[in-house]
Amino acid sequence: MSGERGIRVLTPGPLALIEDLGRSGHAAVGVSPSGALDRGALGLANRLVGNPESAAGVELLLGGFAARFETPAWFAVTGAASRLLLDGRPVDARTAVHAASGTELRVAQPAAGMRSYLAVRGGIEGESVLGSRSRDTLSGLGPPPLKAGDLLAIGAEPGTPVPAVDFVPIFEPGEAVAEVRAHRGPRADWFTPEALDAFFTVEWRVSAEGDRVGVRLDPPRTPSHAAGVEPAAPVLLERSVSRELPSEPMVAGAVQVSPDGRPTVLLADHPVTGGYPVIAVVADRSLDAFAQLRPGHAVLFRHA
Repeated sequence: MSGERGIRVLTPGPLALIEDLGRSGHAAVGVSPSGALDRGALGLANRLVGNPESAAGVELLLGGFAARFETPAWFAVTGAASRLLLDGRPVDARTAVHAASGTELRVAQPAAGMRSYLAVRGGIEGESVLGSRSRDTLSGLGPPPLKAGDLLAIGAEPGTPVPAVDFVPIFEPGEAVAEVRAHRGPRADWFTPEALDAFFTVEWRVSAEGDRVGVRLDPPRTPSHAAGVEPAAPVLLERSVSRELPSEPMVAGAVQVSPDGRPTVLLADHPVTGGYPVIAVVADRSLDAFAQLRPGHAVLFRHA
């Protein structure tokens, strides 16, 4: 394979996956859409190197990634704010960079955010399943997680040139409260009015229980000023309908509420059915934000 146009993975970091924009339209046969969690970041990386937005790239969780270009190539890295080194010299994120054959790219752990996206001009080739090269971590469809030594083949040169772009202004979440737009869900009437009000007024906190399938949220605990007194109990989303709910279809962005009253926002690798009531559905334009929110980050839902 040494004659192929490609990049050699030296260190994959915590988790590196080939992802494109997913495989929509297969829920009827039990297949979720999958694809990049931060679709905007992948699309931007592809545009910067002249690819179609749907081209496959590499999704990096918390950096720690290193690769060697076996052939000359243009690349761009977007998403989480990570320091980039090409053969030891700093290069800019969110811009197209040319790498000579044999040069090594290193993507450090990001200072903010969770996921970075590497696009290479021509796109990353890989196993296509149901029309997508995306890895679905729940079902195991698509190319496996990358490991040291993997050679990622690069596709044919696109017909469009590398755009002449010096700077791309984007919004970075930082530590501010993430305001997320959401619609009332199909089972909103299974919850008390107080629960519905709490859902849209409480500042929820991203828990450590999160991955590409979904992110669980915790309400903040109210601190007590009295020594030795435990913080107040968290606000729970109480149900007014207590009967069991048969499994029903789920979509990315559905906010399920488990019996303990904690909401879970389903993401790209979500199951296509679920048995917990859906109190709300995150608006599509807000869903990418959950790709970058770290544990402890505050989230405030607003009516879409």
